[in-house]
Parts: sequence; C-alpha cells; structure tokens
Amino acid sequence: MDPKLKSSLLWGVVGGLAYLVLIQGYQLFASVPISTPVKFGVALVVAAGAAALTYAAGGGLPGNESP
Repeated sequence: MDPKLKSSLLWGVVGGLAYLVLIQGYQLFASVPISTPVKFGVALVVAAGAAALTYAAGGGLPGNESP
C-alpha cells in the first residue's frame, strides 16, 4: 500500500474516533440525547473528510515532502 494513502486513511480513523469522543463528552455534559446512527453517520463523514483532506494536502505541507 502506498505510504501516502495509508497515512491518510489512518488520519481518517483518528478523525472519526476523535469526533466520537467529543460527541460523547458533549452528550455527557449537555444531557442532549443523540441517536447512535446519527453519531456513526457523522463520524463516517468526518473520517472520509479527514482522509481526503490529508491525502490532498499530503505533499504540500512544509516538512512533509518526500525524499
């Protein structure tokens, strides 16, 4: 697997899991019920967006150039 693709997919997983942690914390403190399918649906969108953005910006960030 291409290292750039693997890295972007892993950042997508991190983004999706971070969203789930944040929504759980919000739900704990705000006492607002949010359905489970909505949580996971938005987490998938966040994961896909994070993966796409990191793949697109992979070589354009300073210090992230390939040798």
